[in-house]
Amino acid sequence: QVQLVESGGGLVQPGGSLRLSCAASESIGIVAPMAWYRQAPGKQRELVAAISSGSTAGYSDSVKGRFTIFRDNAKNTVWLTMNSLKPEDTALYYCNLKGPTDEYWGQGTQVTVSS
Repeated sequence: QVQLVESGGGLVQPGGSLRLSCAASESIGIVAPMAWYRQAPGKQRELVAAISSGSTAGYSDSVKGRFTIFRDNAKNTVWLTMNSLKPEDTALYYCNLKGPTDEYWGQGTQVTVSS
């Protein structure tokens, strides 16, 4: 069973930066699409950024221009660099991997943007 382990969350002031990482415990045999989602208290989980097997990236309008997703296939790792953070970015951030038959989620890492 593949496990996704996220790290890099924390408390940051508005305007600050954080980098999240997500490492898969093993390869699923193919280079699969990966993504970052987030869920704020009382809200539904939402897609933040996604990256294809060919490293084409896409972003939600709320983070476009501030967040960057990138991956290292050899290391089974994906990162999310977050700049110009706002209080509304506060949420639990989850890593996601979409395999051909299964979907995997990390346990989440908390990001809190507050002064």
